Amino acid sequence: MASISADDVQSFYETNGYFLARGVFTQEMLVQMESAFDQVVARLQQDPQLNNARWDGPQMDILDGGSSVILHTHNIQSYSGVWMQALVDNRFLDVAEAILGPDVILHHSKLFFKPSEKGSPFPMHQDWEHFPTQQDRMVAAVIHLSDTDESSGCLRLYPGSHRNGRLQGMRGDGDDYVPRDDFRVENATPVPAKSGDVLFFSYLMVHGSTPNRSSLPRKTVLVQLHPGSDRVVSGNHHTNVKIALRGMNHHSSRHVMGRIR
Repeated sequence: MASISADDVQSFYETNGYFLARGVFTQEMLVQMESAFDQVVARLQQDPQLNNARWDGPQMDILDGGSSVILHTHNIQSYSGVWMQALVDNRFLDVAEAILGPDVILHHSKLFFKPSEKGSPFPMHQDWEHFPTQQDRMVAAVIHLSDTDESSGCLRLYPGSHRNGRLQGMRGDGDDYVPRDDFRVENATPVPAKSGDVLFFSYLMVHGSTPNRSSLPRKTVLVQLHPGSDRVVSGNHHTNVKIALRGMNHHSSRHVMGRIR
């Protein structure tokens, strides 16, 4: 990250809706992060049917042939102190601050494990419907623990699509979801990444992925962040931990954060 300025990161992100930060985490830190990740996955594999987060709907059947697996759980930092350390790592937060400003708030994190040969895809979608915010400034940061390319189901996106704002019918899942012809998964731009890279993108970005057909698992942790001036106005089953990773949460109060007696 030393070779690119915060202004350059912000400019690229505002134009394209994403930024791939290379080599954010040190090798020593990555070893610890992957070890903790694998321990959580081992627990999830004790009940793979319960923890399989494969989406439903006919578009999934088209992409994966009707059967695939992706293990998933929210808030890996609640499982492992190593991951709490990762989320407050200065190299990680420096990129987040270049995009969001000095106040960086954690909404939630999600572990995703795409097993080899049968890892689930995700149809093209936007994230905003799951946790809309007042300013639409929510950002996803995908931390890569394994090298990923097209064969392993790397992220695919439409650069600049965030400028379209909120698009209706773009959740990506469900029996009634029909992909738009201008946002087909096969025409999206693949974003290969290496272990230690972090892909930041707007929750208005149209994105998705193809199945993992490679011989190796794909390991990522997705972190949802927003600036301290923004806040979620509604949401469904996603958690909202409201943790200030850097700076201040300007919407915190005794009422909002809950009372302790």
